[in-house]
Amino acid sequence: MQFFDTFLTCYGWEGIALAGAMLVLFGVQLYYYIFVYGRIPGYKNNRRAAVLEADPQVSVVVPLFSEDYSFIEERLPLILAQNYPDFEVVIVYVGHDTDFYEDLVRLKQSFPQIVTTKIHLDPRFPISRKMALNVGIKSAHYECMVFTSTDACPQTDRWLALMAKGFTRGEIVVGYCGVERKKGFSNYMMRTWRMMHSADWIARAVQRRPYRGTLHNFGFTKRLYFGANGFSHLNMNIGEDDLFMQKVMTRDNVSVILSPRATLREKTWGGMGWWMGQLRYFGSAFRFYPQAVKNFIQWELGSRALFFATVLCALAVMPFEYKLAALALLLVRYVLVAVQVRRLARRLGERGIAGCYFIYDLLSPLWALALCILLVRRDDRVWR
Repeated sequence: MQFFDTFLTCYGWEGIALAGAMLVLFGVQLYYYIFVYGRIPGYKNNRRAAVLEADPQVSVVVPLFSEDYSFIEERLPLILAQNYPDFEVVIVYVGHDTDFYEDLVRLKQSFPQIVTTKIHLDPRFPISRKMALNVGIKSAHYECMVFTSTDACPQTDRWLALMAKGFTRGEIVVGYCGVERKKGFSNYMMRTWRMMHSADWIARAVQRRPYRGTLHNFGFTKRLYFGANGFSHLNMNIGEDDLFMQKVMTRDNVSVILSPRATLREKTWGGMGWWMGQLRYFGSAFRFYPQAVKNFIQWELGSRALFFATVLCALAVMPFEYKLAALALLLVRYVLVAVQVRRLARRLGERGIAGCYFIYDLLSPLWALALCILLVRRDDRVWR
């Protein structure tokens, strides 16, 4: 009580309120980085009860929406070279180039595990990724299916084996996909944004409260898909990895595969403008998320921004010793965050993230605010 009176005399009610706000926000940040994100590095999926005795046969389904020879020549061979005994690759070509499709069909002569199917592209009737995946699911010969994209590249030949093993402990398998590493500040921000926003849904999944995966690296069984009558939100071109997953995910049917050997990398096709366009497009599904999930995601960003604001306020108007205490609190938080981010990056197979993380740490709330403003305007690409 004497300490409180002394503090009140020195700094007034304003100083007490500011210190209380800083400590509360600091506590929220500690909760996220220690008890939420901190569970990811040590997670072991083999602690879940087994539902299959042996690793299953797997169909890898890949929708192909253009005459993408770079995929055929560079990324498809990495999928075909996976070290797994029994799998097929189902390629769903959406287009009207007969010569290209014949080239795809001829690949089966060299790679018998390839299955090809075609959807004729008519400009009057646009084909969504969900429709292509639906055709691929019906064309797949195996019960367990893993889905990826033409932009994603396996980092090792163990990717499919690890994803397939996930089906021994759940009907849904989710894995991580990062962004390809290039030089430059924009690429660093893209890679860090992807890792930390993936950490949100991965953390919930390891806590048995899953709400999504990533469209580049997830899977489920045919029984689950047809039992749910196919994809949901058919009036949208997006949502197969989040809105549909929220419909079918439970506490006990999701396997989370976390290993650098099971990581994919997404190819980037531009800079920050392209990236913001991608975030706006796929972020249009966020408004349909459960409120509890929205709160979970927004509390970390909001508490971080407010914590920085309270520290800045203390540095601007409070006495010298108060400023030192605020800076010490800021430093303790950053050391804790840097340690946890380094552990997280190591588990997901990311490199070069932790060293400059303070830049992302400061700028990402502003970035998120800009994205929220962009999402106010309807994105016509999303709706059918």
